[in-house]
Formats: sequence, C-alpha cells, structure tokens
Amino acid sequence: MAAFRMPAEWEPHAATIIGWPHNKNDWPGKFEPIPWVYAEIIRTLAQGERVRLLVQNVREKEKAQDYCGRAGVDPDKLDIHIIPTDRIWMRDSGPIFVRTGKGGKVMLDWRFNAWAKYSNYKRDDKVPAALNEHIGIERIEPVHKGSRVVLEGGSIDVNGKGCLLTTEECLLSKVQERNPGFMREDYEAVFEKYLGVRHVIWLGNGITGDDTHGHVDDLARFVNPTTVVTVMEKNTKDSNHAPLKDNLKRLKSARDQSGKPLTVVELPMPRPLIFEGTQLPASYANFLIANKTVLVPTFNDPADRVALSILAELFPRRDVVGIHAVDLVWGFGTIHCLSQQEPA
Repeated sequence: MAAFRMPAEWEPHAATIIGWPHNKNDWPGKFEPIPWVYAEIIRTLAQGERVRLLVQNVREKEKAQDYCGRAGVDPDKLDIHIIPTDRIWMRDSGPIFVRTGKGGKVMLDWRFNAWAKYSNYKRDDKVPAALNEHIGIERIEPVHKGSRVVLEGGSIDVNGKGCLLTTEECLLSKVQERNPGFMREDYEAVFEKYLGVRHVIWLGNGITGDDTHGHVDDLARFVNPTTVVTVMEKNTKDSNHAPLKDNLKRLKSARDQSGKPLTVVELPMPRPLIFEGTQLPASYANFLIANKTVLVPTFNDPADRVALSILAELFPRRDVVGIHAVDLVWGFGTIHCLSQQEPA
C-alpha cells in the first residue's frame, strides 16, 4: 500500500487556497475587472467551505477585504494570510495535499519554476513553506534522482483511486522542460511514490494558447472515479481539432487502475477567443469542484449553456455555477488554475 494518496477533487475540502490578484502585467489593459471576478469566486466558494486568501501586504489585505465585503463574502469563512507572490496561479505554485495511510494529511512542496518559461518565480516557489507556517502540518519536498521535482497541479488530474491523467506535451517535451532528463518512467515513479498513483493515462497535446505548454486541466478531467470529461472541437479547420480528437481516441482506449474502460463524456469548446491578436486558452474543462458547487468558466458563448448542462448532469448533488471568465482568461488561466484545494 502506498504511503500517500492524493484525494480526488470532489472529496471533502477543508478549504480552497486562492491568491489575490496584484500583478497587472498578467492582465495588461484588463486588470480593473479582475478583483471583482475573484470576489465572486470567493463568495461562491465560501458558501460551502473556508477560503484561504494569500495577499501581498497589509494594504492589499485591506483592499481584498473591501472587494469581498462589497461582493457579499461571509467574512467568517475567509482567512487572509500575508504571503507575497509573483503571480497568483495557486494550482501550480501552491502545495499539493495528500493523505497518509493513517488518515493524516501531508503537504507536498514541489519546486516551482514558472512553467520553465518566466524568470520571476522566486516568491511563488516559497508559497507552500510560507503557507505551512499557518497550516502547520508535515511538509515534504519531493525528490527524484537526487533533485527536487518540479510539478504543477494543473499538469495532473486524479480519480483518488490510483489513476492519473497528464499530457506528453507538458511533461515529456523538450520545450519548457520542467525536469531535464526525466523520462516517462521517472514521472510514473514520482506519481506512485508521492501521490499513490498506480496507473497513468498519457494524453497528447494541450489546447492552443496555453502558455503552460499542455496542462491537462484545460483538456480532460475526472468527474468521478470512472468518468472523464474531455473537450472537443468540431470545426475541422480549428487548430484544436486534431489534438483534441487524438486525446479523445486515447481516452476511449484507456483503462483505469483496475483495467476497466472509462466512461468518456465530451464537452464543447467555446469559439476561439481572441484578444489583441492572441488566441486565449478558453476551456470549460478548467472548472473547480468545491464542497457544494462546481465553478465553471463561461465566455459569452452559445456553448456556455451546453457545457453547464453537461456538467450539471454529472454533478447532481452540487450547484453548477458559471463564472464570467472573458476578462480572466486574458491572464492565460481561469478558475481551476487560480485555486488549490486543501482536503478535509
């Protein structure tokens, strides 16, 4: 039996971790509405669980409290921690929590290098250790072949039973290479040791516009132990059509940790979302499963209601809530990217 097990996202949360937006360079020319989007996300989450909000300093704390208060956030469900960051994509720079065989909880502090793309990440890399001064549980820095492992939460998705989704483009490509020299078997060994994963399903490429180079949380997600949703692009001329068709084929032939086939449900893609000549990584797969809700990014698109309807059927015991993300996605991420759950 593995020493650790990464719980599925639908298992009970103690809290969700979010970083308050502050870096205007992440949303050039569009920063003004972003704090309001965050306040709405926090308000919705706080209806079912605590929110741990990371802010830069006392001034930013007061600003966040003002936005959240005006948006109707329950202040008794909000814990604000002064922890400076470079960016606020907690899915990737924040910790990953795992359970121990004895029912305890451990914080995994992976090395973060800004998707092997950006140079400003020193504060982000320190987030798990700084946050653990407030949480106070065992913290482990995963190591393989004598080096700390780089791993972002957005690059993996688990069913909590020993099966994991990831992509070859993100982890095996020489472009934006996270862990030079790592092969498929290296990652599988790391996943088994630290996440309790017995079986890895490797998808191909990610979606157009994703500056992480292939994160799986814009592509395919477990919604229960045996069911995966995956985004599809019907327009054969769209750059997403071929890679998403290939991923669907891989999922349909895949097996879970017990050797059983998966149930695969298709999600639409919104029409290409272009801003200042750049195609943005708009995807309904970037939803967040919380204790009482499922928060889904929406894009003022006819496919919004189709995606919300599909997810509502898959999560009958949770409220499926659309969050306007046309401005948010200009930062090259949406709801799943900006959050990280802490298991109960």
